[in-house]
Parts: sequence; structure tokens; C-alpha cells
Amino acid sequence: MDPQIADLVDISQSRTALHAQADMMLERGKWAAEIFQRYDRPSTHAIAEAVARAAHAKAGEYAEWAVRETGFGVAAHKKLKNELTSLPFLDYYREWDFVNPRFDPQSKIVEVPRPAGVIFALLPSTNPISTLNFKSLSALLTRNAIVLSPHPAARECCVDAARHLAKAAEAAGAPDGIIQVVERPVMPLIEEFMRSDKTDVILATGGTAMVRSAYSSSNPAIGVGPGNAPVYVDATADLREAADHIADSKSFDNSILCTNESVLITVEDVEKNLKRELQRAGCHICSAEEVAALRHCLFHERGFNVEMVGRDATWIAERAGFKVAAKTRVLIAPIGLIGVDEPLSKEKLCPVLALFVAQDRRRALGMARAVLRLSGAGHSAAIHCRDPQTILDFGACVEAYRVVVNAPCSQGAAGFATNLAPTFTIGTGFFGRSSVGENVGPQHLVHWTRIALHKEATELAENLSRSSLAYPGPLPAAPSDGVPRTAVGAPPTATLRKVARGDAAKEELREEIRRIIADELRQALGR
Repeated sequence: MDPQIADLVDISQSRTALHAQADMMLERGKWAAEIFQRYDRPSTHAIAEAVARAAHAKAGEYAEWAVRETGFGVAAHKKLKNELTSLPFLDYYREWDFVNPRFDPQSKIVEVPRPAGVIFALLPSTNPISTLNFKSLSALLTRNAIVLSPHPAARECCVDAARHLAKAAEAAGAPDGIIQVVERPVMPLIEEFMRSDKTDVILATGGTAMVRSAYSSSNPAIGVGPGNAPVYVDATADLREAADHIADSKSFDNSILCTNESVLITVEDVEKNLKRELQRAGCHICSAEEVAALRHCLFHERGFNVEMVGRDATWIAERAGFKVAAKTRVLIAPIGLIGVDEPLSKEKLCPVLALFVAQDRRRALGMARAVLRLSGAGHSAAIHCRDPQTILDFGACVEAYRVVVNAPCSQGAAGFATNLAPTFTIGTGFFGRSSVGENVGPQHLVHWTRIALHKEATELAENLSRSSLAYPGPLPAAPSDGVPRTAVGAPPTATLRKVARGDAAKEELREEIRRIIADELRQALGR
């Protein structure tokens, strides 16, 4: 056989195998989602509670594993994030009802919840386990199935964590396959999942290229944009408190949350005292030579140097060629310009904070707006101020959907130091070219069918308000398509090889069994 033809055959067989793997996992998820929609609210919450407890119990173990595998971040901080996305996250949504119909007697409208179905969830390397916890619980609270796709740099810890949560869910009564994980994520396989018509929604948290790919997949997608949060310290601020919040936030998990402060903006009257408070809080104010060294170290012709992601301040300073005190938490880099010609005014997922001093408040607010227009539009911003009018003016000025006031931005914008909805997927809305501007949560994974009565149908409305849906519970066993599976994830390699060789007879048999199962499900569910 011609070598070029042989290569094309190999590629074709590989794609066939990847398509088969994605199809089988999604088929399994489809069945699990159909069955899960038969569960009532107490059963649903019992499963979510079991998974949240399982996630909380191993928060520390997976935090250390993630740092060990990825090479960045702070294990103690990751443990806290993993804990916050388990039981506290569930507590926030405990009173929300995504299962039972809602009736509004005034409008005579009944709203019936309709889960998305199968969610394909992309996980980042920066916050792998906390995002995995958050997305899994969001899916379970809304009776969806989820297929988790880890970032390759955090694959091992994510695969193990997904298996751990899947086991807890199934032990609590969830359908088999309600949580699955792509054990060996490669781009062609991820594309198969994103393009499949069996994927009902893509929940994308990752780099811009990955999110854009999700949006262009032809399937509904909820994604995020990059962050580049400006933080303005006003003359009316409590400077000591502001410095503490900024240092705590910028050093948290070595600044790998996209909600971290990126550019600190203040006015001339405040500069001297603010710098003193920042130094007290563990920050190092860089000299002009050190700023130049940082600029060269953090950015190259291709953009941000990813080797700097999640590294601590002393490590970065050493790589840049200068030394700082061992207890230094954040490197403060004074800059005289905000724009494309100053890379330090862009997003930096490490504890390096640019500092720009404006002549007055009006110019400071304009510079905060410029930071977000450079990158990070629609994401987050922060202000430290005691003047209500200035706070309101700042919020109306910046193109961000989260403005954190007198609190650390990393935790505040993510809903853990404010009363915003807790999340690890930040919607950037119209400013950031996204469909969602809120903090993404389970409420975005369920839509509602609205049954609207005639305005004068008072008697029928009263009778309808006393009606309720029946939740018959799960079917006794999962369907089998004749393909043996591992506990979580893909079918065995041998099976994939058979499919890749084009075993038409077996594939035809599988399709026939799937059709029979689908017909039985439709009859059982009355659809």
C-alpha cells in the first residue's frame, strides 16, 4: 500500500475510534440524564449532599496532588478552594428548587424545570479540582449528567477526583454514568465531544482558544473570557485595609484565579502612604530596573510566559535576576503607561501587580476603564473607597459585570468574600463576547417550560396550582449496548480497536439495541 494512503487509513481509523469513544460516553450520559429526571427533590439533594461530602473529605489530598502535578499554586489555598466548592457551595443553593414546578397565581403561569441533559465540561489546569467540584455539583443539583474533560496538565488528579465523586453519587442512588471523565484528553477527542449532537451544552473554563472553540462547535456553550481586573484605591479608602485585601488577594494561590487584581490604580495624594502600607502587608515595590527585568521575564513575543503561572513572588524575582525578602508575597511594578505598549498592564496569573498613579480621580477611573478595554472586558474590577458616589461612578464606568468594593477581588468576584453567587466560571457577558454576564451556576443548566393559561382562567388556575408532577424514580438497571465498560469513562481499548477496524456487523447490532432501548425509555417516561 502507498505510504500516504496508509497514513490516511490510520488517521481515518483513529478518528473513528475517537468518535466511538465520545459517542459511547455521551450515550451513557444520555441514558443517565433521562433517568435522573425521574428523581424528586429529596433524592436529588441526597445525591448532591453525598458528593459534596466526598469532595470535602479529600479537599486537602487533591490540593496537594494538583500542585504536585501542575507545578504551580499553593496547596493550602487550593485546599480552601476545594472545600468552598463542596459543602459551602451546596449550602448556598440548598433552598433553591430546580426540580419542582413553580406556579405564579398572579400571572397564571406554571414553570416546569427542564434540565439540559448531558453537559460536556472543560476543566482548567489552574483550578482543576475546585472547578471539577463546582461543575459536578451544578450538574447534579439540576439533574443533569456530566462528562468532565481535564486539562492534560492536571489529568491524573482530575481523573481520580472524578472517579471519587462518581462513586459517591452512585452509592447515593444516582444513575450509573451520571459523572464520567475523559481519561486521556487529546484535542481531536475533545472536538468529537464538542461537535456531537448528543452533547446538550458545553461548560467551558480554560484558555481563550478553547472557549472560542466551544462557541464555534455548533452546540450551546457557556464560556468565560480572560480576566484583567483593575483595582482603584481612592483617597477616601482605609489604606491599611485596602493594602491587606490586595496583598491577600494577589498572593492567594499565587494569583492563578482569573479574578485576581492585575493593575492597581491610585492618585498622587495617596501614592506614598499606599506604598508604605503595601510594604507592611508583604509586598515588594520594584525599582525601575527591576520592573524592566520583570517585563522581560513575564512576557515574550508570543505573549505571557506560561512558566510564570502560579509561581511565588520570590521564585519570579529570582528568575528575573533580582532578590527580594523571603517573606515577599507580591511584586509591585510601577508603570507609567496603560495600553498595548505596556505588557505589564495585561493579565498576569502570578503575584505581580502593576501600579499606575493617576493625577486625579477622574483620570484614575478612565485608566481603570482602559485596563479592561485592553483585555478582560466584562470580567471583574475592584475599588477601595468610602464615598458612595465614587463607588457608583466607578461601577458605571468600568466595562465589568462584577465590581468588588472594599474586599479582595480574587475571592470577592468569585462569590467567596461577597454575596455574589459562588462560582469557578465567570460570565463576561456582552462586553466579553459571552452569552452570560453573571457568575455561572446551576441556574444556568436548567431552562423552564412556561405553561401559560388564559388571563381569565381563574378556576383552572386554582386547580392547576394544587397539581404536582409524579417522580417515579429510577429504572431498575442501566441499559446495555453489549459493550463492556470501565467503571468511569471510556470503553476498553480492545473494543475501540474493533470499532476502528470498521466491524460493521457489530456496529449495526449496537445501533439496533440503542433504538430498542430508546423506544423503551420513551414509553416508560411517557414521551
